[in-house]
Amino acid sequence: MRPLQPVPIRRMARIGALAAHAATLALVLAGVDAAAQTAPPPTAQQPANEQVIVPEVDRRNVKVPKFPSKDFELGALYGTYATQNFGSHAVAGVRLGYHITEDFFFESVYARTKADDSVYRRLTGGVGAVFNTETVNVNYYNLSFGFNVLPGEVFLGRRYAMPSALYLIGGVGSTKFDQQRRQTINFGWGVRLMLADWAALQVDMRDHVFSLDLLGKRQSTHNLELTGGFSYYF
Repeated sequence: MRPLQPVPIRRMARIGALAAHAATLALVLAGVDAAAQTAPPPTAQQPANEQVIVPEVDRRNVKVPKFPSKDFELGALYGTYATQNFGSHAVAGVRLGYHITEDFFFESVYARTKADDSVYRRLTGGVGAVFNTETVNVNYYNLSFGFNVLPGEVFLGRRYAMPSALYLIGGVGSTKFDQQRRQTINFGWGVRLMLADWAALQVDMRDHVFSLDLLGKRQSTHNLELTGGFSYYF
């Protein structure tokens, strides 16, 4: 029988290290298995668009304020009215308008002025009087359609600016001139300066065209009007 050979010390150390590694691996596998058994079951994947945090806010009823549209316009005008052949006189009136959009609007005007035949009375020594009295009343009303062609702003210094608009306007109406009532066409242009969302200053230049036969011949007359006024929007 062969006698036992002594095992080298280096080989014994290697065998001990391998045994230690095997024991460590066994402990790790045992821990993974235990974690797998105690882990909760997998859940369904969360959609990408689902809200992660749901806020808990007490809802309350909010009453939305109703802002006035301010499409209607009410104003007064004053200026001068030059009647062809019968002098220039002051004119005063009122206007009522409705703004369809920011560009288009309707406007109705009623105004009064005067006319005189003083020139004919002086030239003829009073024999060639046209009217029964030297001065007669002239009343007119019309309905016109306007278009804002150049909206813009007017600057007052460096800090203040006011909206403005240059507009064209025209329409039809009627003029009562010394007991004669004549159909009238008016057209012209104007400038509007908005002082606030409810107030504006306005300057108009218009021509009122109607026919007269006071001088023995029926003819079309051009009667120029220049007015300024204040308008209130509601």
